Amino acid sequence: MVPARSLFAALAAGALALLPACSGGAEHREDGDEAGPVVLAAASLHEALTEVAGAWAAKGHQRPRLSFAASSVLARQIEGGAPADLFVSADAEWMDRLDRAGLLRPGSRADLLGNQLVLIAPASAAPAAPAAGVRPPAGLAALSARLVAMGDPEAVPAGRYARAALEHLGLWTAVAPRVVPAENVRAALALVERGEVPLGIVYATDARASPRVVVIHRFAPASHPPIRYPVAILAAARHPDAAGLRAFLASPPAARIFVRHGFAPLADPALSDAAAPAL
Repeated sequence: MVPARSLFAALAAGALALLPACSGGAEHREDGDEAGPVVLAAASLHEALTEVAGAWAAKGHQRPRLSFAASSVLARQIEGGAPADLFVSADAEWMDRLDRAGLLRPGSRADLLGNQLVLIAPASAAPAAPAAGVRPPAGLAALSARLVAMGDPEAVPAGRYARAALEHLGLWTAVAPRVVPAENVRAALALVERGEVPLGIVYATDARASPRVVVIHRFAPASHPPIRYPVAILAAARHPDAAGLRAFLASPPAARIFVRHGFAPLADPALSDAAAPAL
């Protein structure tokens, strides 16, 4: 049997081509003095952070320029000197790596949001029955015989969380040969949305954002490391609004937007109050 990784590499690449909002390119391009801070953010934050950016701009600030991709891709861009002001990662490991390299502004880092991990299928299709002799936990029976899309478990946070959950459940060895690795979680979501891969493991917020998938299992939080989205100002930040925007992301108005999109705000309100400008 040809490994799923080989069969679907081109397929995953095609999905990325259809997801400009999840690419490394900025979502909002503005030139001149009116350009806002540059924010590099995990792909799963697309809808929520775009709305938060709009709320910030509505208060009279320059609209932030948003660039969405896998946290691993963005962290490597920062290491390579990409000009940016803030980074919002989907896990602590990539933020830790930048911190160790001295690429974060001291004192600006905080855990901003939490999320959940779910197993999804196309809304138009029911998951298959399990293979003979395989009895995974209830709700996960489909994993025993189907391909499953997820962020690359070697680098992408959503993929690493997914692998940890499957290892915890004793399913990783059986599922690994059928994993279709994607460059980011939204690329994995797109493969399932179009029915090109029958199952996917994504964040609950991704599933919530798409009417074309259904959740067939929610992974227990104890089955994987806590899903945390840390935010920090980069040491190379130059925009005068960088600290103000960082504070706004942890503010109650932003928290209400994040909650509406399914995220769990984690930031200590004191962090936003201490640095917040007059809004």
